[in-house]
Amino acid sequence: MPGPARPPLLLGVSLKMYFGHHQTLNWARKIATLAAEHPAVTSGEARLFVLPAFPTLIPAAGILAPYGIALGAQDIATEDTGPYTGEVGGPLLKEIGCRYAEVGHAERRRLYGEGDTVVAAKTAAALRSGLTPVLCVGERDRGTPQEAAERTVAEAARLLTGLDGTVVLAYEPQWAIGAPEPASAEHIAAVCTALRNWLDSRPRHAGSQVIYGGSAGPGLIGRLGGTADGLFLGRFAHDPENVRAVLDEIRAPAGAAVA
Repeated sequence: MPGPARPPLLLGVSLKMYFGHHQTLNWARKIATLAAEHPAVTSGEARLFVLPAFPTLIPAAGILAPYGIALGAQDIATEDTGPYTGEVGGPLLKEIGCRYAEVGHAERRRLYGEGDTVVAAKTAAALRSGLTPVLCVGERDRGTPQEAAERTVAEAARLLTGLDGTVVLAYEPQWAIGAPEPASAEHIAAVCTALRNWLDSRPRHAGSQVIYGGSAGPGLIGRLGGTADGLFLGRFAHDPENVRAVLDEIRAPAGAAVA
């Protein structure tokens, strides 16, 4: 008898602050067209989510949602509502159609001083509002795969202490963000496997996934041997053809070459 069907691979894209308003919407239209026609998406083998800038969330939802592409925010307030100038709370994000909220990215830690206390509070806020946190974890300095695995599992355990719910753990070694190449496939596989095993030992996080980010792009997913549940794409996804290339790799039979 065949084994259980594999869950869809998850492809996320954060546009950060690279695109203007109209550029974002034009890009979203191209991604929507791609999702509508690509067999990796239409067959259910892959799912897409997109994190555009706050002002574009509502119009982007109108473009992406009809094609099953989930929407998310690049940040979330620690509080749900109240006198917090410039912040955007989880209930509002949920109301306008978001399903995800990114928390703990290395840039927010480095540039805005967000430590574990803030990241854990934002993770809790997302879960409280019915959003799936895309919780970024990863070591700052390059080391051995075993060291990285121990560090990221410990980080995830700290940030999720006392919390229940489905999460997406985005493994992003900080030294690989913006680098010419991602971490090696062996390194990624070791860390993602450790995170997967840790999640599997915690029924309170049933349904959670582990994806890899950090200069992730075409040519990577096939080398990970199923150890990651997907990819978190950055600048490579600015060109929709690179998103198509990753979807082609997902669709290709095991061991088959992708043109």
